[in-house]
Amino acid sequence: MNETLEICETFLSIQGESTFAGVPCFFIRLAGCNLRCRYCDTPYARAPGRRMTVDALADEFRRAGVRTAEVTGGEPLLQAATPGLVRALLPLGTVLIETNGTMDISTLPPDAIAIMDIKCPGSGCSEATDWCNVERLRPHDEVKFVVESRGDYEWARDVALRHKLAERCRAVLFSPTHGRLAPDELAGWILADRLNARLNMQLHKLIWPPDRRGV
Repeated sequence: MNETLEICETFLSIQGESTFAGVPCFFIRLAGCNLRCRYCDTPYARAPGRRMTVDALADEFRRAGVRTAEVTGGEPLLQAATPGLVRALLPLGTVLIETNGTMDISTLPPDAIAIMDIKCPGSGCSEATDWCNVERLRPHDEVKFVVESRGDYEWARDVALRHKLAERCRAVLFSPTHGRLAPDELAGWILADRLNARLNMQLHKLIWPPDRRGV
């Protein structure tokens, strides 16, 4: 396909989050984001990127020699060509799309796996969430909350319970904000509430320096 997208970077790494954590994965990071989260770990992705065609990106995934790809950002669904990119990648393997929950996820192909990051109040962007996306979740999708405080945890817990997220999708992930919330503290809250959720560590930040790009 000759359709093009703005690309921040592509790289081969270990999947750091979700139920796919630990799996070798080819990453396509799209440029541009509609949010300015206080704890954003990829602010460089907001800048304009280089243009690449869907065919060129699919060829990179093929040559990477792995069976899992993630399309991320920034916010990948800001670009109209993203669903077409995902359709082109799907014949080559499993395709994950990490999205911030503000854009309509129903535009994604049925076989793609959405990992929807519902923004907690600590992000400063929780009001931007498109709550209609909860109804659009498929059984194989996943939902992630990045938690930096007890207040964030309680907010996320209540959202998960109110919308019965564990019944709607494959996994509900609770991630401690790196360097701001101790993982054992978040784990203790999950255990105390017997919450049907998964503690989601950012594995790539445990393997490599937290500010290193391309991993």
